Amino acid sequence: MTAMPDFPTTISDRHLAAQPKLEIREITKVFERVGAASLGENHQIKTAVDSVSLQLQINEFSCIVGPSGCGKSTLLNIAAGLLPATSGHILVDGRAVSGPGADRGMVFQNYTLFAWLSVADNIAFGLKLKGLPKTEQLSIVNDYLEIVGLSDYAKAYPKELSGGMKQRVAIARALANDPEVLLMDEPFGALDAQTKEQMQSFFHDLWEKTQLSVLMITHDVEEAIFLSQTVHIMNKCGGLLETIAIQLPKHRALDIKLTTEFIDYKRHILHLLRSH
Repeated sequence: MTAMPDFPTTISDRHLAAQPKLEIREITKVFERVGAASLGENHQIKTAVDSVSLQLQINEFSCIVGPSGCGKSTLLNIAAGLLPATSGHILVDGRAVSGPGADRGMVFQNYTLFAWLSVADNIAFGLKLKGLPKTEQLSIVNDYLEIVGLSDYAKAYPKELSGGMKQRVAIARALANDPEVLLMDEPFGALDAQTKEQMQSFFHDLWEKTQLSVLMITHDVEEAIFLSQTVHIMNKCGGLLETIAIQLPKHRALDIKLTTEFIDYKRHILHLLRSH
């Protein structure tokens, strides 16, 4: 995982020193064709993820980028416990996990809100499943409504919200369950360009305040650089091509996308994606 000679960054030594919050270790996922055995055909139809290993440190924001169909979402679903790996391991704080758990929250691109529930009830959904007292549920919900700027929409329903507002509700619902790791699958991919940038800025500020450990999938290279401390680049065959430490100021405004340093990162990552 070496960078171009004139590229201004390397993988940070902290990735080798600290126990990761989340570790993806030698994960491979092979999909098989149903009924292929009865036809005497090879079972293997596609290797979606090919022996990928990466780490997410505590309080770190990392993104995975790669071409469409390279296995990004498959890898994230395996990390969330929503899909079994063919081989390899997922570890949280050094513990192997094999299914979904409260230690990992998930935010999807399509919001996945319950249309029949209000904003407040959507955020409270996981809290009710935990059996928390109603007073505690209300306190947590009100806190997160304020955090995501939707206190005035507590009684509204998803159909009354814009795309960006729906995604803020989905983020609040995930955070209300107090996960140790937040996994995000192209959460801003369905938004228009202006709303998308607003959500990037909103979530960067939220991460600064909460210091969450976040692993996010995106096809948007600028988004990955703006939000991340580390960017993992996958190739079209489902392998990990390179990991880059993003050495930009911790606090970032959208104008940072116009700086020479930012453009250098973008140029390097796009070069890798185009050449592999």
